[in-house]
Amino acid sequence: MISAVPVDFSDPALAADIADGLVGVEKVLAEAAVTEEALLTEASRHLIDAGGKRFRATLVLLAAHFADSRDERIVPAAAAIELTHLATLFHDDVMDEASIRRGLQSANSRWSNTIAILTGDFLFARASAILAELGAEAIRIQAETFTRLVSGQVAETLGPRPGQDPLVHYLRVVEDKTASLIATAGRFGAMFAGAPADVVARITAASHALGVAFQLSDDILDVASDSAQSGKAPGTDLREGVRSLPVLHALAPPAPGPPVTSPPVAGPPVAGPPAAGDARLRELLSRDGLTDDAEHAEALALLRAHPAMDAARADLRRWSDVARAEIAGLPDVPARRAFEVMCDFVVERTS
Repeated sequence: MISAVPVDFSDPALAADIADGLVGVEKVLAEAAVTEEALLTEASRHLIDAGGKRFRATLVLLAAHFADSRDERIVPAAAAIELTHLATLFHDDVMDEASIRRGLQSANSRWSNTIAILTGDFLFARASAILAELGAEAIRIQAETFTRLVSGQVAETLGPRPGQDPLVHYLRVVEDKTASLIATAGRFGAMFAGAPADVVARITAASHALGVAFQLSDDILDVASDSAQSGKAPGTDLREGVRSLPVLHALAPPAPGPPVTSPPVAGPPVAGPPAAGDARLRELLSRDGLTDDAEHAEALALLRAHPAMDAARADLRRWSDVARAEIAGLPDVPARRAFEVMCDFVVERTS
């Protein structure tokens, strides 16, 4: 299945080139899934065939347009990034006990946790094999990135340290678990295309901020969307007791003062009088999870109407603006405007 981020890049030549690149990425993904073990091939293709936005692969292809976008290493690098991302999804669904992924039954629920974990390992190995053909620097960057991915997952599993601000902890998890791979996507595209070092650095920084924004938008969508829009059951984080950004805002005590991070993942906690049902919402959100369907639906409805959603959207816009500031310093080519469109997409998908 050929998928793409649903945005209009305006420049027809650039859009056509990105589309052609994604065709190549899909071919590499399909080839990477093939193995002599039929079940492993089937499980590997499960998420590949489900499609997805190919957000990370698109970033690789787009970043390459600041130099030689025709370099033969670009498409394999984009496929390796996508395979790494897919590998983490298999593992995430096991840890979250998720039943739906991209609108389909998750691999762990269709087969077993063991098959899902091994499939994720297999896809990561395939990504490593591709990058090994691209040189030692690619492997080094991938290793550093995967270290951050695992570190972020462990931090999320353990939760904030005693006395640590939950929002600061949340940001650390987002930067490691999500933004690090998206930053590497932009870095690979610019690096393998032969862009100057300063351009590579700026694209990496912009992609990092865009990656944070992308995760914030996912957190908002988990509350605000239905399963048809998000590809998974709404309120999954609520059900599993995961304290995502809207939940953290809803639980934060009202207090004046400047944000604690720069750029902030959170502005000042929600001020003013408590929203209707605020005490009940806080009681529900303070639990380890909401497995009761009625209580889950109640919490989801209360959170959707809470000022915490506006606070989360404000954080999202701030991180998008950080990405825009970096993008503004890039060479004035169609790819720069396309990066700005990507920022619009990440913000608008939650509106």
